[in-house]
Amino acid sequence: MDAVASGARRNLWSAPGRNPAEEYRSTLHGFRSFTSTDGNPVLTDSAHALVVGATGIAGGALIDRLSDEGWAVTGLSRRPGAERPGVGWRSADLRSPESLHAALGDLPVTHVFFTAWSRQDTEAENIAVNGGMVRDLLAALSDAPVRHVALMTGLKHYLGPFEAYGQGEMPDTPFHEDEPRLDVDNFYYAQEDELFAAARRQGFTWSVHRSHTVLGHAVGNAMNMGLTIAVAAAISRHTGRPLVFPGSETQWNGLTDVTDADLLASQMVWAATHPEGADEAFNTANGDVFRWRWMWPRIAADLGVEAEGFDTAPRPFEQQMADAAPVWAEIVEQHGLVEPDITRVASWWHTDADLGRDIEVMTDMSKSRLSGFTEHHRTRDSFTKLFERYRAARLIP
Repeated sequence: MDAVASGARRNLWSAPGRNPAEEYRSTLHGFRSFTSTDGNPVLTDSAHALVVGATGIAGGALIDRLSDEGWAVTGLSRRPGAERPGVGWRSADLRSPESLHAALGDLPVTHVFFTAWSRQDTEAENIAVNGGMVRDLLAALSDAPVRHVALMTGLKHYLGPFEAYGQGEMPDTPFHEDEPRLDVDNFYYAQEDELFAAARRQGFTWSVHRSHTVLGHAVGNAMNMGLTIAVAAAISRHTGRPLVFPGSETQWNGLTDVTDADLLASQMVWAATHPEGADEAFNTANGDVFRWRWMWPRIAADLGVEAEGFDTAPRPFEQQMADAAPVWAEIVEQHGLVEPDITRVASWWHTDADLGRDIEVMTDMSKSRLSGFTEHHRTRDSFTKLFERYRAARLIP
């Protein structure tokens, strides 16, 4: 998709008073893929899930959830993930239509869970690449019996892209799903538009899941706050320093929320298998709110290091940890850890971006609750369980 085409599409869908999801729904004429007489979905032997981005934080949680529930599952990623019963793996380049057709052409996929993205230098490139990945992936499945596609996006839907993040007029918090799109180019909008267009052509239902910062288990992920904080704590403890909050005064004192990857996976599977989730966008967060000034010392205690909060200005991890690579190498050797490459376990820039925001960010979960998805996670427990899992995997000491 070139920049001109993407801009024209944005102007169409972002016009005042227009809601692209509602306009899409008006073309469906009542189509639904759920036909059970008692209103409860039934998982049949023909159900086959494709998880796109299967080795990431959200994708890994989906693999676990779907496998545990007895689905036939195929994970799609550049490199295969861990072997487990009922899960097959395909490798493909999401930016290559030919690679996608070769990898997926014979799969009888019924449900797609799309969790992948590729960060580019500009938003125009983000739109072309990430919108194109959705378009080409679904085109490669044009002959498959697809019934539902669940797309993971995020809160930049409300906040704007990296190039215009938090600038201009934004909706009040907590964010609600029916807010109109911002009048700015955004690859999340491009991904949604490709999803809506494919749904019209191929006759499947869809759902969009707008997560906040996702806490979950993965290595080599560009947006892994949980592991990043744990690595920072290990380095701080090793060097005799406190774990210094890297973010802004607004984030330190204000209310916020996050998304547990297990909850995100649950909501995506729920939407894919319940009529109340069809053709809807949902915020996806744990359901509680907290302040970092309350959470930070508790996280530090879990990680065995003293906490230090906001002082007079942000102290980003990228600056704090500028020379941390050799320290991490010492820690890995001392504790027998499995990942010596600090860039695969810590994404300083993304955690700095999340915690450095000078605006309040949190979501309203009423739509999910009223639609029937009522799962709730306590964020304090999400961090604790995540750190335990990383220790068990010998990724942190």
